[in-house]
Amino acid sequence: MKQKTLQIEIPNGYEIDSIDKQSGEVKLKEKPVTALIRIKTVADVLNDHSITQEQFDTSCKGLEPDEVAYRLLKLIAKSLNEGWTPDWDDEDQYKYYPWFYLGGSSGFRFDDYGSWGARSAVGSRLCFKNNELATYAGNQFSDVYKQFMIIK
Repeated sequence: MKQKTLQIEIPNGYEIDSIDKQSGEVKLKEKPVTALIRIKTVADVLNDHSITQEQFDTSCKGLEPDEVAYRLLKLIAKSLNEGWTPDWDDEDQYKYYPWFYLGGSSGFRFDDYGSWGARSAVGSRLCFKNNELATYAGNQFSDVYKQFMIIK
């Protein structure tokens, strides 16, 4: 039995969905884009929630800087968690949050992540489904966390 190979170029951002063995038709679908790729800036977070900067600014009018930061952090967590919400009845489900270091010559910076089961050391709206997301949020959005946590 002879075999022939046909190589096709798959466009960036797509992957093979199915191949019809009879007709040879190849169907492509868009590759899912993870939140870690999609969410890099506050603008990306607002866009992910279909909120313009102007709408966000208007909704935050009169709020203290830490209150604005808290609103942003809730949106950041929601975007990065992609629909996941913590189940507080499941003590085996870990929840993760960024942990920061304050002091010395380096000032405020992301230091590590923490996790917990049924007990809580952080608001449930600000936790993440895994340590990778907590680490990413702590590093990528440390300025927002700083605004939320530090009194100036």
